[in-house]
Amino acid sequence: MTDVLRRGRASLAFGFFAQGVAFALLVTRIPAIQDRYGVSDALLPVFLAAVPVLAGAGSVATERLVRRVRPSRVLRWSQPVVLLALLGAGAGDRVAELAVALAVFGLAVGALDASMNMLGVSLQRAYGRSIMLGFHAAYSLGGILGASLAWAGAHWELALWVSYLPVVAVLLPAALVGSRWYVDGERAGSGAEAPAGGGGGGGASVGFAVLLPLCLVMTFAYIGDSTVSNWSAKYLQDVLGSSEQLATVPYNVYMVTTLVGRAVGDFGVRRLGAAAVVRGGAVVAAGGFAVVAVAPGAWVGMLGFTLLGLGLCVLVPQTFAAAGRLFPGASDAAVARLNVFNYVGFLVGSPLVGALGDAWSYRGAMLVPMVLVLVTVVYARSFEARSDRYGGGHERPRTADVGRGSNGL
Repeated sequence: MTDVLRRGRASLAFGFFAQGVAFALLVTRIPAIQDRYGVSDALLPVFLAAVPVLAGAGSVATERLVRRVRPSRVLRWSQPVVLLALLGAGAGDRVAELAVALAVFGLAVGALDASMNMLGVSLQRAYGRSIMLGFHAAYSLGGILGASLAWAGAHWELALWVSYLPVVAVLLPAALVGSRWYVDGERAGSGAEAPAGGGGGGGASVGFAVLLPLCLVMTFAYIGDSTVSNWSAKYLQDVLGSSEQLATVPYNVYMVTTLVGRAVGDFGVRRLGAAAVVRGGAVVAAGGFAVVAVAPGAWVGMLGFTLLGLGLCVLVPQTFAAAGRLFPGASDAAVARLNVFNYVGFLVGSPLVGALGDAWSYRGAMLVPMVLVLVTVVYARSFEARSDRYGGGHERPRTADVGRGSNGL
């Protein structure tokens, strides 16, 4: 590997890390944001739903933008906007200001998520082996740090802007400096400067019928993830009878096991192939939901959430990587479209479980994401590299392709 690729990989990993910190700082302080701006319980869901809807719009816009501008440039400028919007959400004092800050945050997050996964797919292609899980592990690490900083801010009763300002002051210049080494498109393969849209954004078209299985897997994975993030504490306390303090533990355990699973997941992909890892992750995650649904008490329930972290963590990174393999001539467009279903799953998951829990039971509601995640096994073939279909088990691009920056695997 060249120094260009190594620096590109390190700088992109930091971008994932910074995004994990920023997103965790926002979502874990929603009660404090609600109190600061006096947002009613009836209006809060509107604000929360607007962010993923606008993020989806930002992802769609990014698909068009990268036809003219390199994904690295989209990422370079969307990340500071996300951080500044986070600071704006904590520094205002009127509901209109919050609405503007969250709208900017949502649009920028859509562009950020799409562009950084585009770069991840390009780098993985140049490396010729699985590295996408490592980027998402950096995101998980950032999420753990962000949640920890949010807890400290709440514990010391700091104003939101006081909690956010030091983080933004550190991450924003660091992200701008690190963005100098972002690598995308043909530059990932050859070390030469890429033209605009050179990361696989043009040329071939993206057939939705081919992409659909990956869209469903992405949706199901985020339905599972949003179920854990939004309902784990309530489930442990109200259904399994835990204390309020213990009810905060499952999500932390989930985040830690997600980090562990992603940190070692690339080795599994290299050894067993992406399809086998996705099948295994789906089965483990489904088992986690089953354990949660039948758990007699809080500790068994936490075991279920631990399994969920280990199972769900591999699905999203491998879905992005599979999109890059399925559409080697239009990987940027495929990643941008696929990224929209990230937000679809996030929007559907929490209301779905809540409605089923109220109408039926929360134990029964946990079986629905279990079935959806298990359906991923049916689509596992979409994750196979071309070499898997011809008797191999790993991604082995031709040396000539990497040397001239080809999009083929």
